[in-house]
Formats: sequence, C-alpha cells, structure tokens
Amino acid sequence: MFCHADYDGHERIIYARDADAGLSAIIAIHSTAMGPAFGGCRMSPYATDAAALSDALRLSRGMTYKAAICGLPYGGGKSVIIGDPRTQKTEALLRAMGRFVETLAGRYIIADDVGTTLQDLTTIRLETRHTAAATTSAQQPLATTAYGVFSALRAAALHVLQRSDLSGLSIAVQGLGNVGLPLCDLLHNAGARLVVTDLDRMRVEAAVACFGATAVAVDDVYDQRVDIFAPCALGAVINDQTVRRLKARIVCGGANNQLAAARHDAELAARNITYIPDYLAGAGGVIDFHQESIDDRPEAIMAAVDVIGTITRDTLVRARESGHTPAQIGEQLVRERLSRAARTSAATPTMPTSADHSVQR
Repeated sequence: MFCHADYDGHERIIYARDADAGLSAIIAIHSTAMGPAFGGCRMSPYATDAAALSDALRLSRGMTYKAAICGLPYGGGKSVIIGDPRTQKTEALLRAMGRFVETLAGRYIIADDVGTTLQDLTTIRLETRHTAAATTSAQQPLATTAYGVFSALRAAALHVLQRSDLSGLSIAVQGLGNVGLPLCDLLHNAGARLVVTDLDRMRVEAAVACFGATAVAVDDVYDQRVDIFAPCALGAVINDQTVRRLKARIVCGGANNQLAAARHDAELAARNITYIPDYLAGAGGVIDFHQESIDDRPEAIMAAVDVIGTITRDTLVRARESGHTPAQIGEQLVRERLSRAARTSAATPTMPTSADHSVQR
C-alpha cells in the first residue's frame, strides 16, 4: 500500500464491507492537518477494486488541496462505493455507509458526489451526524463548483488574454453534467461562444438549443481552436495522447485530476498553455460547505465562492514573477500550509472527539 502509485502520505484507508447491505466501499483520508477530512461519496461500478482504490486516493488528495489552497479549516477525504447507483443503491446500503462514517468519530465529513445525491445524504444522516448538506439552503443545490470555475476563468482570461470580460471568447466545455451545464449557462450569459461535448447526446442537444453551442464529437474536443478548454467530466483527460492536440491558451475546468501525470503541466507550459490547477478552479464545493456554517443564504455562499477568482489572480501573478507554473505555485502554497498546520498540531496535541461537524441552523 505504501508504495502505491497514488499513495501520498494518506493517514487512513478504510475498507468497508457489509454483506447484508450489499456494501463494498473505501474511505480514504488524505490529511486532517488543517481539520476534519471533507469529501464526497462517489458510487460507481468500478471495473476492479484497484480502480476504486486509485480513485479514492487521488480524489482525497485533491480535496486536501482544495481546502488548503483556499485556507479553509478542513483536510481531504473521499469515499467510493463500488456498485451501480442506478440499480444497486438502497436505503440499507446507504445506512451501512453512514455507520462506517460514524466509526471515524468526525475525522471524515461525507458529502454527495457522482452517483450520490442530497437525498442520499439525508439517508446517511440517519446513522451519522458527520455529513454535509445539513442546512436549509443546502437542500436547494447551488451551482457552486460551476461558479467557482467561472470565477477562475474570468481571472485567467484577464491575466493571460488581457480580456476584462468573456464576451466573444471561444470556450470548449467537455462534459455537461452538474458542473459543465451550469458553467455553460454562466459563460453564455457572459457572451462567450461555446463548443460542447458529452457522452449523453440529450445533454449536448440541450446545450445547443439553450446556448447556441456548437457540438463536436467526444474525441474531437481536444482539436478545437478555442481560447479556453474547460474539462468538466472525468480525470486524466490531459495525457500523452491529448496534450499535444490542445490549441487553447488556457485550461481551466471543474473535473478532478485533469492531468494524467505531473509532467503534463510542464508540457502545457512548454506549449504556452496556462493550466489553472483543478483543485483551485473546482474548490467551490468545500467553500460552500464552510460558508454554510457562517451564513447559508445563497447570495452569501456564491459571494464566498468568488474568492476563487482572487486566489487565481494571485497565483497567476506569482507564477509570472517566479517563472514557475500556476500548478507549481499552488503545490508550494498547499505544502507550506499543510506543513505549518502539522507543526502546530504537533506542538499542541489534542485527542480527536466525536464533535458534530455537520452544519446546523
């Protein structure tokens, strides 16, 4: 395990099995240096257990980075349930998952993700207090991740393209799910010209009808001559095969783990393509969770998410001044904050408690 390619000093990896409920799951806690690990629960019919483990490890690390880059008091965690959410998700399975989360005594706060919903969290909450989406406003989903990406895009367009607005810019959006589709709405209202793709033809048709977007085949999206490429689907889409095909000036999207390997950041930079770290652009969800504990009015939450634009601008300025890439600057900042938090924790050790980390009104 400690030599696993995706292991990054993870604190805990829990294999959760409840045969009666049909549950096979993995909970990965990357770090609690800055606070309890926060992260969604993904349910997917993974081809292998190894694929599920890799997903949990990579995604939990990303959650640590999302919280740390924004200076939030949380660590990173992620859980994956192995199974088809359309046919295998049951109340018994979700409640069993909640019981496993409860055994962690608040070290992990579970949220919704691909394959799970806010209603699923309500079921999980029957067994554990340590969930997201516990406030009144959280029951009305806000497009916080999409808005965070939008804020990052505006900052990147100003820094890289010297454009104070997005009007007339061409933007390719890959994936039209819970992030990509609302992002298209924001971009369309800002005057951008959209190129879209998705495996679901109905989603593509909806984007064409609603936003006047141009539809392209799934594999052709990398070849588009656009100003900005916004990956909002799966991870590892920028890899050895696709990195040479991109013609955009900026890569900025909501998908997790967009780079198949760290070297692809350098390859993008060598081609004069600015990559906004995915954990920065996609940090809207964890900001949303934190803001709900302060002021859960929708307008307050969206205003809080707008800090992603400010952090993006600062990161781009530091990158230009230092000659590093934005991803290198982000990595340095995150590691510094984690190291500082770990030193503080070591100096003032405390025993973990079962305090209620869910947000209540």
